[in-house]
This record gives sequence, C-alpha cells and structure tokens, in this order.
Amino acid sequence: MAGHIGLTPQSVNVMGGYKVQGKNLSGIEQLMRDAVALDRAGVACIVLEGIPREVAAMITAEVGTPTIGIGAGPECDGQVLVFHDLLNLTFAPPAKYVRRYGDASALITQAVRAFRTDVRSLQYPSDEESYHLPKETKAGLDTVLARKRAMAVRNT
Repeated sequence: MAGHIGLTPQSVNVMGGYKVQGKNLSGIEQLMRDAVALDRAGVACIVLEGIPREVAAMITAEVGTPTIGIGAGPECDGQVLVFHDLLNLTFAPPAKYVRRYGDASALITQAVRAFRTDVRSLQYPSDEESYHLPKETKAGLDTVLARKRAMAVRNT
C-alpha cells in the first residue's frame, strides 16, 4: 500500500482548493510527521504531491521508504505524472509541474473537426465504406419499388 501526503485530491475541498501544501513551518512539520508515520507503518512508497521541492528533499532524506513526487521536485526517489497531463488530454491549463510530452488534444481536435466536415459534406461514409445488397437482392428490390411507383402513379 502507498501513502500519499501533501496535496491529496480527495481532500482538496478541505485544503481550500488545489494549493501547494507545506509552505509554512507548521505545514512542514505536519508533512514531516505524516511521512515518518507512513514510513513506520511500512507503506511501499510515499507519494509527495504539490509540496515545495525543499520539503520533499527533507522528507526523502528522512524516511527509508521510497518517495514518489508529483509536483514535489526532482529530489524524490521517483516521479509520476498523470497520463492525461503527459499527453495534454485534459483540454485545460496544466498545473505548474506538468510537462507536456505530447499533444493528443490537438490530434483529437483535428480528427473530430475533419470527421464533422466529412459528415456535413456527405463525404463520409463513402460508397466503399458502405455495405451493399447482393446483386440479385438489389434487382428484386428494384422490381418491387418500380411496381409500387407505377401503382402510385395510377392512383393519382
């Protein structure tokens, strides 16, 4: 099991929004206490999220458990970045610590616009992308439809 301290999404409303944690001495002390408690409890790793780099470095030096940073500076034992942030799939401004390694949102936006254009201009689906009746069924259907048209003309 992993421990998670700092900016924890499940507590974001209690913390007053998505704000960096541990920016004052009492906050740093609380983070240190929490990290030591998790270390003593035997967690597999401690995720340090949204805390100052200096505090993450202190925690990493203090505990024996590996630390994994997300918005906590490079001194952690490892790093994590949310997949949607990494590829820009959030369609929103990124957090300060997010580095975009790809722009999937631009690719998706371009693909959806091209699809919409093709649908509106009746270019999609093409004849090759459509299913067709077998020739004998089509011939029979054409005969039936021709009879119906002829009957409709007679009845007018």
